[in-house]
This record gives sequence, structure tokens and C-alpha cells, in this order.
Amino acid sequence: MAHAMENFCTISEEYDIDGEVGFALPNPLENLPDVYNDWMSIAKHLPDLIESGKLRERVEKLDMLSIDHLRDHKSQRLAHLVLGCITMAYVWDRGCGDVRKVLPKNIAVPYCQLSEKLQLPPILVYADCVLANWKKKDPNKNMDVLFSFRHTDCSKGFFLVSLLVEIEAASAIKEIPTIFKAMRMQELDTLRKALLKIASCLEKALQVFHQIHEHVDPQVFFNVLRIYLAGWKGNPQLSEGLTYDGFWKDAKQFSGGSAGQSSIFQCFDVLLGIPQRAGGGSAAQFLQDMRMYMPPAHRNFLCSLESNPSVREFVLLKGDAGLQEAYDACVKALVNLRNYHLQIVTKYVLIPASQKSKNNTSKEPSEQENKGTGGTDLMNFLKTVRTTTQKSLLKEG
Repeated sequence: MAHAMENFCTISEEYDIDGEVGFALPNPLENLPDVYNDWMSIAKHLPDLIESGKLRERVEKLDMLSIDHLRDHKSQRLAHLVLGCITMAYVWDRGCGDVRKVLPKNIAVPYCQLSEKLQLPPILVYADCVLANWKKKDPNKNMDVLFSFRHTDCSKGFFLVSLLVEIEAASAIKEIPTIFKAMRMQELDTLRKALLKIASCLEKALQVFHQIHEHVDPQVFFNVLRIYLAGWKGNPQLSEGLTYDGFWKDAKQFSGGSAGQSSIFQCFDVLLGIPQRAGGGSAAQFLQDMRMYMPPAHRNFLCSLESNPSVREFVLLKGDAGLQEAYDACVKALVNLRNYHLQIVTKYVLIPASQKSKNNTSKEPSEQENKGTGGTDLMNFLKTVRTTTQKSLLKEG
């Protein structure tokens, strides 16, 4: 009997993975039902409201709305994005250190109720700001974001380049059924070709990643957009977390949106048997924690992948040189992506942090400034993930 993982239609239906955009939400809705017009109005005008200093006043005057009119998945995902953007704007406002530690109940209660329904945390996650925050502007497939925080925050470039990397890498997901079927049928050449296709998709994703330099300015990203992606876990500005008034008595800590919440690269780590979550270190724990920030269907997909036969063990067992080279091509493609990610972090986080500290005449960037939006020690985390990937090569060099 053929396994479910051997049929992409089954994978697509069971785990909400699209044949064209992968883990991204296909054709997201752009508007909510009319009853939520006040939410939409604030989200669409965040740049002006933040700039004028009127954002918090508008949020505090909102009526408490029921989530009962959000009847389908796409409307619920749009509402989670909308409420996430409003929450980040309310907490951080202009990013000048005036931080709100309590989210008003008129926004906190529906946000938390909706988050429970979607099995996502009540904070702006990667699945919101990247995977569901896009639209096609015209028939030529030119894209735009649905929401941004400031007029000059580079959010369009940052979110869309991240999305395009996801979409390019998503083509490789279609090879997963071929891989498991080839293993079951002992078709080594079919397996080798499928692995090479995955490597090619990941190499193309890296080329798309290069576009970030054209569309995102390092100083603007660091000093503006990054503020609104920060969470309230491991963040000294909200050391106890955020209080969701009317829903939980105690403050809650949640990580901000980060690439660690992307399912696509955890997917290929699992498929190739790269033990990122082994050993119990901080990087392993962070990746495990980030699964709770993914849509539940995508979390389930990763768990299902883990329960399937090991591609790595199969390749090692067969001892076929061509198969091993194809496997290593996939691993090298992941190493190259992670090397490039380290370069991006240096350019967009470490250097601006260093420049900011010089302007402030202090000796070194603060620990918080060198952390990722997810609350990690960014460089150590990325280097650990990269090193673990490199060690998974079957042949050195």
C-alpha cells in the first residue's frame, strides 16, 4: 500500500501545502467582513497613525468585537495578521522606548480567542507577516504587501523577498513523494534525480535571497522595521512579557517573528536527516519552540516527515557514489543558504548595531540589539545551525 507521503495531492490536502507557493497562504484575502472595518482601517493606516501619535488612542477606542463572523480559514488568517500588526504598533508605537505593557481588552480578547482557534500565539508571527501578507497587484503577478508599519520601513522588500525565497524553495516539496516512493521501490536513479532537483530548487532560492540588497536598506531595517518584529520573550523592555487584558491574568512571553518560524528549511533538515534538534542545546530548543509559531498543519507535516524512513540512512546503506553526491548537493545547498543568512545578519543587524553604539558613544552594542527578533543570540544560533548542516555532509569538501 502506497504511503501518504508518496502522493503530493494527499500532502497538499492534509497539511495545507500549496503546489505553487508551498507553505505560504495561496491568494490571501485582502478584506475582512464589514463588521471588522474598524480593525481594517487601523491596519491599513498604521504608518499615518503611528506618525501622528494617534495610533494608541484609536486602538483604545475600538469596540470589543466577536470573532464569530470569521467563518473560514483565510478570513481567520487575515484577522490574525491584522490584529498582530495592530498589537505590534500599539506596544512599540514610534519605537522610542515608550513601550506599553498591557494590551487593551477590546483587542486582546478577540486576538487571543482567534489565536486559540488557529493554534497560533497572539503575536505577529512569520506565518502572518510573510506567508499571509501579500497580494498580486496586477495580471503580471507583480506583488505587494497588505500592511506595513511605517512609510519608509522597507517592509515591502523584506517581507516579499522572504516570501519569494519560500516560493522558490517550495518547488522542492513536490519531490518528497518521489523520494519516498523511490526508496520503497529501491529505484536509486529516480532517488538521485529527485535529490538533485531539490538541490537545484534550494540553489535558486539562494539567488532570490540576493534580491534583499536591492529592496532593503540596512539602516532602515535595523532602526525601523526590526522594532515592530520584536517580541516579548527575552526582551528587557518587556521582561515579564505582555499582559493581554481580559484574557489572561498574568503577562505572557512570546517570541517575535523570525525565519526560525519558517517551515521550509526545517522541512529539508528533517527530510535529509540533519539533526538540528538533537543534543539539547539552545539552538535545538529554539527550533523546537518555533514549531509552535507555525500553523498546526505545517507542524504536523514536520512530525509526519520525522516518522518516515530516513533518507540519509538509506543513502548510506546503499553506498552508491552517485546517490551520495546527490544527497551532498542538497546539504551543500542548505549550507550555502545558511552562510548567506549569516552574511545578511552581519550587514543588516551587527554592523548597524555597531554604528548605533558608536553614535551613542557607548563601547559595544547592547545584548538586545545583537539578538534576533525571535529572542535568540542571533549569530551563535545561526552558526550552530550552519555547523550542524556542514557536519551532515557524507564527504568533506
